[in-house]
Amino acid sequence: MSLTKQKQQSAYLALKDGFGYTGPMHSPRILKVIVSTGVGKKRDKKQIEIIENRLARITGQKAATRGARLSIASFKVREGDTVGLQATLRGARMFDFLDKLIHIALPRTRDFRGLSASAIDDMGNITIGIREHTIFPETGDENLKDVFGLAITIVTTAKSRDEAEAFLRHLGLPLIDQSVKR
Repeated sequence: MSLTKQKQQSAYLALKDGFGYTGPMHSPRILKVIVSTGVGKKRDKKQIEIIENRLARITGQKAATRGARLSIASFKVREGDTVGLQATLRGARMFDFLDKLIHIALPRTRDFRGLSASAIDDMGNITIGIREHTIFPETGDENLKDVFGLAITIVTTAKSRDEAEAFLRHLGLPLIDQSVKR
C-alpha cells in the first residue's frame, strides 16, 4: 500500500478534532489527479507523439488528446486541432503518482521551497504548475530541447480551503504560507 493511501486513511483520526468529523466518511479524500499539458505551437505529429509518450511514462497510462473547440485565425488554430494532452488518474495509479510527486519529483525541482497554500481553490482542489517535466525520473535527460511543462490538479472532497489545506498538509504536500517571506 502506498504511503499517500495510508495517510489518507489516517486523515480522519488526525483531523476529526479540528473539523468535528463524526465518522471516517466525513474526512476528505482524493478523488482524482489530472495531469495535463499543452502542445503549444508544435504542429509536427512527431513532436506531439514525443510529448504523448513522455506523459504516458510519467503517469503510467496513455494520455487523451484534447482538440481545439473553436477555430481562431489569429492563433492559426482550426477546430479539432490537438492543443493539449490530459491523463486522469484514479485508484492505485493515482496514489503511486502522488507518492512519486511528493517524495521524488518536487524535491528535484530547481530552487524549490514549497508550494503556495494560496493555490488551493475554494472547492478544496489544488493545481500545481511544473515548468519542466524532467524532474520525473522516468523521463531521463535524453533530449533536453523538448522540455515541456505540466499542470497537476489534485481533486479532493474537502468542503473548504482550510479543510483542504489541513488535509493536504497531512498527506505530506509541502505547502508554505505566502505571508512568510524568505
